[in-house]
Amino acid sequence: MKIKSTTLLVFAFVATNVCAQEALKQQNNVKQEFEVKVITSVESIIPDGLGRSRLISANDKRDYKEFTSTQTEEDNTGNKSKRKDIRIKDFEETKLLNFYNIGGIRFQNIAANDAVISSKLTAMISEGWDLTFVTSAVESDAGEKDGNGIFITRYIFKRKSN
Repeated sequence: MKIKSTTLLVFAFVATNVCAQEALKQQNNVKQEFEVKVITSVESIIPDGLGRSRLISANDKRDYKEFTSTQTEEDNTGNKSKRKDIRIKDFEETKLLNFYNIGGIRFQNIAANDAVISSKLTAMISEGWDLTFVTSAVESDAGEKDGNGIFITRYIFKRKSN
């Protein structure tokens, strides 16, 4: 009797293990579909408050494949996409304040921008987006006669497609 119950237990364990492995294989073969959204803040660092600062979010979509060409040794013709076809006119533009005003750097403007950007990020997260990456760059004053610059930040979100 003991041998039968041991055999039965071993058989049940093997069968459970095989079923679990099969379920795991099926789960791994299911391709999850995600969508990505990029929100960009452009903050002016032009003295005297002359620049423009905005938070930009595209409402329209583009398929990069439509604007991509493959270069080979045999065929090195360039991409023939038209800029007007790439350009998006359906986007959300949120006004931000410039870092500088006539008196110099304005910390209240930076705090105000932080509050507006935080509001947008909070709204995105509440809509099911996950903030996955943030990257920043600056193009600052390039010398005596330049006086121009921007601080740009990209917020990259993803979520499962519906």
